[in-house]
Amino acid sequence: MTSNIRMPSDEELTAFLDGELPQPDMARIEALANEDEEVAARIEFLANGSMPFSEAFAPLLDEAPKQKLEAMLAAIPAPAAAAASAERSTITRRGLFGALAASLAVGIIADRAYLGIGRSIGRDEGSEWRSVVAEYIALYTPDTLAGPVPPADVQTAQLARVDGKLGLNLSPETVALPGVDFKRAQLLEYDDHPLAQIAYLDPESGPMALCIIRSDKGAKQPDIEGRKGMNVIYWSTATHAFMLIGHAPVDRMREIADAVRPKLTA
Repeated sequence: MTSNIRMPSDEELTAFLDGELPQPDMARIEALANEDEEVAARIEFLANGSMPFSEAFAPLLDEAPKQKLEAMLAAIPAPAAAAASAERSTITRRGLFGALAASLAVGIIADRAYLGIGRSIGRDEGSEWRSVVAEYIALYTPDTLAGPVPPADVQTAQLARVDGKLGLNLSPETVALPGVDFKRAQLLEYDDHPLAQIAYLDPESGPMALCIIRSDKGAKQPDIEGRKGMNVIYWSTATHAFMLIGHAPVDRMREIADAVRPKLTA
């Protein structure tokens, strides 16, 4: 099924699974899942997770100070949806994290491995920079990028400045997007790392951007998420992370990403 529906962010979908969203948002995401197979598939992926959490943390839960933990959790008002979710699972996310927190308090866990597990639940390690970029791009309007397309020599000069920091062989041909006008390439910074932002104007949907940052987290195949009312296609190589963000429908964003990815990784 093809869809123009905005993909909710992983954070929002995780909150939905935990029953922690306001009722209107719960109903909205449930409706999206019924209408769009990609949203439903993403919810299923996040619900299943990539690790057997119950089995992995069973010994930890056995050692946790359960009475103290239960008293602490009892004082937390739980939404009705969360209570219903608890009936379907013997170990909920809230219960698991509560046990981890209690165990940390008594010194049961001091291993760095826990930090890695904590980061992997419900989000990937690159989600923070994508969130910052989305906040920035959300301020753009077509007027922000109005004006003629820069000539090839200007594009080349802008990309050369970006390339000097990122170590990629960028050229106007490399970053050209099908049916979308190049507007400018500029160098920003995130967490002391150079971040390239190549801005475009899509005549159909408005501002669009291809953003690149150095990353040593390893290669990752393209995935999709929604941020600030926009669709995001993101992927990474062994040395860089990429994201394409814009207001275009999911299918069009995927087509554009599929067109530019081979040129960026060649």
